[in-house]
Amino acid sequence: MIKFEEIQSEYPFKSNFIEVKSYNYHYIDEGEGEETLLMVHGNLSWSFMYRNLICEFSKNYRVIAPDHLGCGLSDKPQDFPYRLETHIDNLESLLFELKLEKVTLVVHDWGAVIGMGLAVRHPDKIARLVILNSAAFSMAWLPLRLSVLRIPWLDDKLVRSFNLYLNTSLQTSCRKALPSIVKKGFKYPYQTYNDRIAILRFIQDIPIDPEHISFEVLLEIEHGLWMFRETPVCIIWGMRDWCFSPRYLKRWQLYYPQAQVLKLDNAGHYVLEDECDQSVAAIKDFLKNTSVNTETI
Repeated sequence: MIKFEEIQSEYPFKSNFIEVKSYNYHYIDEGEGEETLLMVHGNLSWSFMYRNLICEFSKNYRVIAPDHLGCGLSDKPQDFPYRLETHIDNLESLLFELKLEKVTLVVHDWGAVIGMGLAVRHPDKIARLVILNSAAFSMAWLPLRLSVLRIPWLDDKLVRSFNLYLNTSLQTSCRKALPSIVKKGFKYPYQTYNDRIAILRFIQDIPIDPEHISFEVLLEIEHGLWMFRETPVCIIWGMRDWCFSPRYLKRWQLYYPQAQVLKLDNAGHYVLEDECDQSVAAIKDFLKNTSVNTETI
């Protein structure tokens, strides 16, 4: 078993919690400043993936990075309805609890549709968008490995019993080999069968067809993306992503033609692991050259 002390040098942050639906919802809250960066992770991940951004940007900004219920250091109830709408509800609870205004939303993977779900509900609270490899719109296509992991009965065995999805993704989602301590960091919250409940539920909740329980919620988010056509947007994209291929980037660019775009040819799905320095530099430049009106807060 991996102990927290083994990864603490990579994740040296104070833990904070709020109560959401009677469960502990974990988040990192580092730094100070009039501007807030809200970093939302996706599946197979947790706030650990933003550790380098937290260290860098907390020098000049307030940086908040939550763990979705079922993920990271948040509680992992076994009978919770892990659906898109409930994840958005939980993030909304954090927004209200911390009284956040004019946030720069940083999103990756499932964090995009959850984060944009929050943004569509509260567009007045969103000042900027930083979008990493992800989607927040419908697509009638699913990678083969995800299709296999959605086969009834087999899904639970592969994802939860054998931990195949997490182990395989850590091997294939980066172009560079991950250091041992970083692998341990990604694995730390998901070491047992029960720990991996949300990983499976995320896969099952991918709303590919109109009959899916989360499809209508996804369409509402997709139809609301237009509200940010005049919002400053930065897109940083790993072009070697096995899941979110360049076709997804093109869709984002259709929605946000104003976006500042950085294409990283040698980066995969975990773009912040493959090209951290370039990503940090691009976000710094983006924040420096766009402004947030804090006078009306």
